[in-house]
Amino acid sequence: MTPVHFSFTSAFVLGFMGLAFHRTHLLSALLCLEGMMLSLYIALSLWALQLDATEFSATPMLLLAFSACEASAGLALLVATSRTHGTDHLQSLNLLRC
Repeated sequence: MTPVHFSFTSAFVLGFMGLAFHRTHLLSALLCLEGMMLSLYIALSLWALQLDATEFSATPMLLLAFSACEASAGLALLVATSRTHGTDHLQSLNLLRC
């Protein structure tokens, strides 16, 4: 495994570990998701460049578009929950009360 592949793999794993273990605020969960998507985007871009294949060149842009949609939906949920609950703590969210 090259150092470049190791760095993007470790960035993805660190984002996943942050998402799995430090779920106190909704904003920190969204930042971990964005870090994971960014590492996937860079890894897919480098993969398409290394293969020199034109059919894989659209895949990173498609992932980036989905990442932007995910970020906007996450920020909309953050604003909605902070307005209704007064905080962005994930412990205060209860599906039975909503």
